[in-house]
Amino acid sequence: MTRKQKKNRNRIVAALVLLAVAVAAEKLLLSAFPVPFRLLLYLPAYLIVGYDVLWSALRNILRGQVFDENFLMALATVGALVIGFLPGSEPEFAEAVFVMVFYQVGELFQSIAVGKSRRSIAALMDIRPDTARVLRDGKELELSPDEVAVGESILVRPGERIPLDGVILEGSSDMNTVALTGEAAPRAVSAGDAVISGCTNISGVLVVRVERVYGESTVARILSLMENAAAKKSRSEQFITRFAKYYTPAVVISAVLLALLPPLFGGSFGAAFPLWFSRALTFLVVSCPCALVISVPLSFFGGLGGASRFGVLIKGSTDLEALAEVACVVFDKTGTLTKGNFTVTGIYPQNGTEKALLQLAAAAEYHAAHPIAEALKNAAGEGLPMPKDTREVPGRGVISEVLGLRVAVGNLLLMQDEGLAPAAVEQPGTVAYVAADGEYLGHIVIADTVKEGAAEALAALSAVGVKRTVMLTGDREAATAAVAKALGVGEWKSELLPEDKVTAVETLLTAPHSGKIAFVGDGINDAPVLSRADVGIAMGALGSDAAIEAADVVLMDDDPRKIAIAVRHARRTLRIVRQNIVLALAIKGGVLLCSALGLLGALQMPLAIFADVGVAVIAILNAMRTLKYKE
Repeated sequence: MTRKQKKNRNRIVAALVLLAVAVAAEKLLLSAFPVPFRLLLYLPAYLIVGYDVLWSALRNILRGQVFDENFLMALATVGALVIGFLPGSEPEFAEAVFVMVFYQVGELFQSIAVGKSRRSIAALMDIRPDTARVLRDGKELELSPDEVAVGESILVRPGERIPLDGVILEGSSDMNTVALTGEAAPRAVSAGDAVISGCTNISGVLVVRVERVYGESTVARILSLMENAAAKKSRSEQFITRFAKYYTPAVVISAVLLALLPPLFGGSFGAAFPLWFSRALTFLVVSCPCALVISVPLSFFGGLGGASRFGVLIKGSTDLEALAEVACVVFDKTGTLTKGNFTVTGIYPQNGTEKALLQLAAAAEYHAAHPIAEALKNAAGEGLPMPKDTREVPGRGVISEVLGLRVAVGNLLLMQDEGLAPAAVEQPGTVAYVAADGEYLGHIVIADTVKEGAAEALAALSAVGVKRTVMLTGDREAATAAVAKALGVGEWKSELLPEDKVTAVETLLTAPHSGKIAFVGDGINDAPVLSRADVGIAMGALGSDAAIEAADVVLMDDDPRKIAIAVRHARRTLRIVRQNIVLALAIKGGVLLCSALGLLGALQMPLAIFADVGVAVIAILNAMRTLKYKE
């Protein structure tokens, strides 16, 4: 418990002790004493446990913010304290203290529950590195991570967090990635491997070359996402906010009418007023919307924290609510369902040698950074001629000057732009067609490999009720069909430009369906369609900054199997939210009706307390279940 929580607990205990003493004293010794004297017995307990509620109500009234839960509790309990002064009525001093005590018990439960939710997210926040050991001029300096430049080398000892994204220059170790991915098993790394900030170095000493400044690092992006998560309210939360705004004044007006109208029309106002005033006070206690106002936001907050435990960052409760309603998931192919680790699997020259064709294509792509270019350069090896005037043609390929030749490397559309019409190649994989000075030279096949767990991810989505899966890609039909068949994707479209993907998703959005559309991608070219879909899901470990920024949900370990887990977790969170709403409204409505009709008798105030604080405590405990997740 925090210091504040302990203080509240102690004053609740103190109030209960004083209340017990007051009840015993009144029953045994002072029942014959005047009402004002008996009131003095209960005031210490009441003020100890309720002074902050009274002060908050008064302060809000002075600010013009009259109708809130503090006002309702203050009005109901003060009314219970003064009702004993009315002719023919019994004092309800103990009941007034009980109401305030149990209200504070509910507030304490809420504080503990919120604390657990915050600690769940704070565990993720612990990934923030405090310092980085920079190797400069033969010296080891401890600096803030945001003072380290790209290209500098940092030293990471066992037990320390990786402060910045980079590539290992020296050493080998095991890496604990659980804070980012939820994956408990350590990952072995060695020289040449990329490492991301926020992971913990377990065993060996590493020298890492920094690839990104701190502001663009993985840990900075994650922290930014989590800090902004609370700003996005779900439809349920917005409803509760609007509900409370109009509900509270309606309740107060209804209580006043309940206290005044029956005695006026009953013909004996003086005799009947204490009875109806007591019922109106009960009405106020029951109608306090604590269970709804507290439990609904708490459920969503817990849901966000629970998702972070298995490596899924959801940017806000509105995104969590949308994720629960997903009925169709659309995937990008490369880097999402496949590894994006392309290798050259075939070289087919029209004239000349395979080596010459490969070197010419690799040289033209020398300055490109996409996976196809990397595969060509890796296959060609060292000693490539340097290109000049390289120009990328979006959605088609690259044109460069190599050894005095105008070399074009790309798809059939680029060949057509060059005035050539080579036959389409029907082979699994991506085909790079090569031309020089208007002459077709041949083609090279580059193949990708299916990502581990991709087939399981699609099967899991089907198991959780996702009715439709679609794959969109700029790759060729043959390569797309091969991947779709291997994974069991329901539908696919190939050879799409970035704008074509947006059009395809918009078509799905306008088609009749009974749920939301989610798009899963990782590249810069996926950012527009991630923004356009109902739910954008980005790969966080290897995905581009633009994709992560545009997405609503981020998978920190790029594991597509987490999508089904996240959908199931979101649906469970939403079920708990609805359970709390139904529970609160049903019990409160029943007790309100029975109280207004005078059907509760001596149980009127105890049931009122249960309908208010008891229901709130049950709803809070139920909301805390969202902190847990089930795979």
